[in-house]
Amino acid sequence: IQTPSTVLEEILASLIMWFFYTLIPCLLIDGVAILPAPQNLSVQSTNMKHLLTWSPVMVPGEIIYYFVEYQGEYESLYMSHVWIPSSWCSPTKGPECDITDDITATVPYNLRVRATQGSETSAWSTLKPPFNRNSTILTPPGMDVTKDGFHLVIKLEDLGSQFEFLVAYWRREPGAKEHVKVVRSRGIPVHLETMEPGAAYCVKVQTFVKAIRRHSPFSQAECVKVQGETLPLALALFGFVGFMLILVVVPLSIWKMGRLLRHSCCPVVVLPDTLKITNSPQKLISCRREEVEACVTAMLSSEEPFRTWI
Repeated sequence: IQTPSTVLEEILASLIMWFFYTLIPCLLIDGVAILPAPQNLSVQSTNMKHLLTWSPVMVPGEIIYYFVEYQGEYESLYMSHVWIPSSWCSPTKGPECDITDDITATVPYNLRVRATQGSETSAWSTLKPPFNRNSTILTPPGMDVTKDGFHLVIKLEDLGSQFEFLVAYWRREPGAKEHVKVVRSRGIPVHLETMEPGAAYCVKVQTFVKAIRRHSPFSQAECVKVQGETLPLALALFGFVGFMLILVVVPLSIWKMGRLLRHSCCPVVVLPDTLKITNSPQKLISCRREEVEACVTAMLSSEEPFRTWI
């Protein structure tokens, strides 16, 4: 025989079971976490490149997507703790996210990740402690030290616009002075110094990031040596022969060209022998007056017998 109190307890138990089996699945569908949350969050940061990584969530036969959000000092203090989706990783398939473009100030950043599969969503996993970009690991850039004739030249790896490079170079000898040059050109050969024949020069470099006011260690020194001869003998001989050929060939060519042009523009006309004047006209003009009168008298004398006969 059930008493009223027993009946009331059974009704209450039924209501509780109905609530559990009816309301809880609805809450799960609406976004209550049923996927495991990503674990082991960490940031690998080298030369101002920041990569957030985590352990992947494994669900057999399913593709898991991840959402990454960040919260800087400004969002925390002036925007009521709002979280901003990462510009590259909302969503992403892989268990990593390049957050370099999201970290724009040297302040602590909170980072969190959650997993989704269809309508199922995990809880957020938050990075502990927050990340600050001043903890990045700085390394020396790659460099290529060469000689261009007697010029010491260096080409540096392009690490980005935030980087400057301090290049130290010196002549390899006891007591040599070390020179330092600030280089901002990236990926472009830079002239450091004009080297002396027969000497060796060494170079080392470190990076400097003004945004975090930190330097990297110096790289290992690299050295190059200039040959002792100022010019190889064969090159000097070739240059001398070429100079002599220029001195001879150029004037001869000019002379030949002048003769050819003169012959083409003003050819020489050769007269036949019958038209040549044996006595110079100048001589005829310069004859004395007495000689002309004598010639005239002789001609008149020779004509006189001819007139008498007539």
